[in-house]
Amino acid sequence: MPPKPVDPHETRAAVAEVLPWLEGTADQPPRQTLAAAVRLSLRTLEQAAPGRSVEVRVPPFAAVQCVPGPRHTRGTPPNVVETDPRTWLELATGRLTWVAAVEDGRVIASGSRADLAAHLPVLRFEPPTA
Repeated sequence: MPPKPVDPHETRAAVAEVLPWLEGTADQPPRQTLAAAVRLSLRTLEQAAPGRSVEVRVPPFAAVQCVPGPRHTRGTPPNVVETDPRTWLELATGRLTWVAAVEDGRVIASGSRADLAAHLPVLRFEPPTA
């Protein structure tokens, strides 16, 4: 059974709540707020790049399988992307590029299919006004 579709309005609202933190103008949001933004944006990626060849992990909040290709069924997946919540949300909103995140060591990507550059950002927000 496919996962329940993500409501784009709910996702935008959840991620919009953490934007001030991503922009450096607010403290880290409460755990529940951060978790919702991470989970919904990851599920948006899962919907936008359906498949089961790459596992994207953002501990402690969520992991999804996405990207077309060979399906992983058990054990450690051959294609894994792992990062922290802030980095994931910066990638998901286009505030950080895939290349920069990998080069800076903010993303651990292993496997031949573990490049998410073509699937990011999953949400676009207008840059903050000065």
